[in-house]
Amino acid sequence: MNIKIYGADWCPDCVNAKNFLNSKGIEFEYIVITDNDEAIAFLEKVNNGKRIIPTLLIDGETHTNPGINGLMNIFK
Repeated sequence: MNIKIYGADWCPDCVNAKNFLNSKGIEFEYIVITDNDEAIAFLEKVNNGKRIIPTLLIDGETHTNPGINGLMNIFK
């Protein structure tokens, strides 16, 4: 699985998503959007112009702020 999390360290939902994946032993790339124009452009493209974090990119499919319940459904 190729997983990227777009987020920021000040975002509690981002921290929760990272902690969830770490607790499951799932490898991912964490991309900090702060001062990252390329990451911000990606977020705006996939979220109808909005900068919603965390946004996960999993094998080419985006999941916008899925929350813990959403993550549990994705990683059954």
